[in-house]
Amino acid sequence: MLEGLKKEVCAANRALVKHKLVILTFGNVSGIDRKAGLIAIKPSGTAYERLKPEQIVLADLKGKVVEGELKPSVDLATHLELYKAWPEIRGICHTHSPYATAFAQAEKPIPCLGTTHADEFHGEIPVTRPLTAKEMESDYEANTGRVIVDQFRLTNPEDMMAVLVAKHGPFVWGKSPLEAVTNSLLLEEIARLAFRTMTINPQAGPLGKELLDKHYLRKHGPQASYGQPKK
Repeated sequence: MLEGLKKEVCAANRALVKHKLVILTFGNVSGIDRKAGLIAIKPSGTAYERLKPEQIVLADLKGKVVEGELKPSVDLATHLELYKAWPEIRGICHTHSPYATAFAQAEKPIPCLGTTHADEFHGEIPVTRPLTAKEMESDYEANTGRVIVDQFRLTNPEDMMAVLVAKHGPFVWGKSPLEAVTNSLLLEEIARLAFRTMTINPQAGPLGKELLDKHYLRKHGPQASYGQPKK
């Protein structure tokens, strides 16, 4: 079933190593086939270097495994909450990349300090509220997804394709599994730049709205001018 999606998800997971976004077996990428109502996700604790498409696990939107001999990622329930809340996304990536995770552990959003950030994310990268003890005791992974969705009540997840889960790390999404990985790479880079900028100048202020909108919309807005015209 869904051999193409499993190959894409496998390639996206292996790309995490290529981009140095993960160590050991930390992190995972998933993809969804909306028509089939199935999610393809990395199996739990499996080394990226040896990952093969046939090892990718398929699960339905209730989290029931429908294909695969291995146990799915422990973060499956988090991915499910995002897919159910946001029908426009097709891929999700979770890493513990160092700079983005440092901001998450500090429970600080990543401020938009320059145009490199504004080219890809429309404002500061938000951080969720911490989970309560009750939320951690029961349905921890699903509640992680719920606090992410709650964070985006007033934010379009297509304009801000990343979030920092407090004390945990980044979750990033896109219109495909590979796009989610690309957005994770971009997130780590702007987190690194923000950290260095704030080290050089702790009083560095955020980018003004006019310049933020200019850079974001010229690349992602309805009248975007960046790149080549589509044929």
